[in-house]
Amino acid sequence: MIEIADRLQEVEEYYFSKKLEEIRQMTKSGIKVLNLGIGSPDLPPEAEVVEELVDSAKRTNNHAYQSYRSTPELRAAMSKYYIDTFSVELNPEHQILPLLGSKEGIMYISMAFLNPGDTVLVPNPGYPAYKSIAKLLGVNVIEYNLTEENGWRPDFEELANYDLEKVKLMWVNYPHMPTGTPATVDLFKQLIEFAKRNNILLCNDNPYSQILNNSTRSVLKFDPALTHALELNSLSKSFNMAGWRIGMVLGHKSYINAILQAKSNVDSGMFLPIQHAAVKALQLKQEWHEQRNNIYQARREKANQILKMIDCHVSEGQVGMFVWAKVPDYIIETNEFIDDLLYNAGVFITPGEVFGSNGKRYIRISLCSTEKIFDDALNKIKLWKEKKLELV
Repeated sequence: MIEIADRLQEVEEYYFSKKLEEIRQMTKSGIKVLNLGIGSPDLPPEAEVVEELVDSAKRTNNHAYQSYRSTPELRAAMSKYYIDTFSVELNPEHQILPLLGSKEGIMYISMAFLNPGDTVLVPNPGYPAYKSIAKLLGVNVIEYNLTEENGWRPDFEELANYDLEKVKLMWVNYPHMPTGTPATVDLFKQLIEFAKRNNILLCNDNPYSQILNNSTRSVLKFDPALTHALELNSLSKSFNMAGWRIGMVLGHKSYINAILQAKSNVDSGMFLPIQHAAVKALQLKQEWHEQRNNIYQARREKANQILKMIDCHVSEGQVGMFVWAKVPDYIIETNEFIDDLLYNAGVFITPGEVFGSNGKRYIRISLCSTEKIFDDALNKIKLWKEKKLELV
């Protein structure tokens, strides 16, 4: 047998990949599991978006390889979307690069800017891909702390004490996943000042900006010359198109060209009908987003009922498609508590530790399930809790 590459020793299989397989096996054996853990939108895209995909796919000349930069029409639609949504003007010719999902962008940005031995700053808690991709590329990782005491925002006094000499890139994610912390003007100003002071490229991952959020912001607004900031965005969450794999990276022309240099050696462009449908999606009116958010708001209220039943504390002001909550003091091991819910109540909730050590006393519920599923989960947890009380 041929030995696998050393780099795989640095990373594990993605948590949700393993957990979803476990849930599939439980379902196969006859155990019904209600999954409140995964952030994959269950709501459909707008009907006219799907119709555009189908119509375009029927055209026999739309199935060839496409430009690595994607069509001018898609880039123009993304540019207008950023003007309308974030009041940020970007040149669609050379400041926008469509991607096959923003997760792809994390890899290509890392490949374009980081050498083995360089250092990257990643949030704790935060999206696990920032850290795992760095490790796959032989890049050193410094985790910077986000804590409830500091409002789940970077502690810039603490960061000033870090050895930042070899840091080239810093990942941020506001609105923040998993905590739901919104972006603020002061936060983005501080982050840009920090990046400029330390000559660091700041990368904001911004897919949750329109989910239950009244203040949409882009970090690019605070770096008009685009010298120290990049932003990732996608249609996965805000447009219910997660499986379509449509994302974008936005920033300075030279940075976009560097990312394209990496990207063009890996994929072969985005399927043209998907690009046509994405243009249609990006043109949806604000009313469409409001209707989607009304559904998520009703689900959030159901999620809060579940969290209240298991004595968890939910902080105010969260945005995005998840609810982040602190477990009560009497729960010693959060992962054991989560497994107890899964195996004995048949409800899966994500443990916060998946996102870093600072998430150890927290759990996360996704809003990507119907109100009926939330009601069923509430009833199952109620029965589970009653049985536990009988044993006391």
